Amino acid sequence: MPDFVVEFGAGREPPSDGRLRGPAFARNHAPIWSVIEPFLAGRTGDVLEVGSGTGEHVVDYARRAPRVTWWPSDVNPRHLESIAAWRAHARLANVQPPARVDLLREDWYADLAAPTGLVAIVCINVLHISPWRVTENLLAGAPRRLAPDGGMFIYGPFMRDGAHTAPSNAAFDASLRAENAAWGVRDTRDIAAVAERHGLRIAEVAAMPRDNFTLVITRAAKPRWSEA
Repeated sequence: MPDFVVEFGAGREPPSDGRLRGPAFARNHAPIWSVIEPFLAGRTGDVLEVGSGTGEHVVDYARRAPRVTWWPSDVNPRHLESIAAWRAHARLANVQPPARVDLLREDWYADLAAPTGLVAIVCINVLHISPWRVTENLLAGAPRRLAPDGGMFIYGPFMRDGAHTAPSNAAFDASLRAENAAWGVRDTRDIAAVAERHGLRIAEVAAMPRDNFTLVITRAAKPRWSEA
């Protein structure tokens, strides 16, 4: 597997039912959902999650939004197995089987079974544990799949205008770069610049617990869902 991938459950005996558990899920799934929920309210359609990890988020959100079809994905084989196990356990008709999606590929979107015209793309805790090229590819490919009024929700730690938002994030950034020089806490200013090149914009930077943020990214024109 690619060397930038962080594997949940690494070094541990796999659970008997195959369902891995990420320690961050319990503390971040509700705050992230508080940003996504107003956007999805009253909608039907399809949502793609890239980098689904254990599969806990996609199952939880599918339960909360049963009118939306959820498409999980990951590149790590063990994660794909865990996502499938969570899907089997939840028995939710609106969760599709996990797909292998490698964001190191420029055309990561090309072979997706998920339809075009996606309501949303969700990406949780991926950008800081992957090369910058993953961020570039994600933002370049998203407009090819999103509906005109679709949105992208990217969660994680971020710098703001070249500065860390807390000493803990600066220390976390240093530890990431020490572990892998290609990793690191990304700057919203740099993300905004890439987004702009592809007709996107950061519409909102929502503060989350533990000095994290959820970036809401839309097409550059004002989306229909944000109108009063």
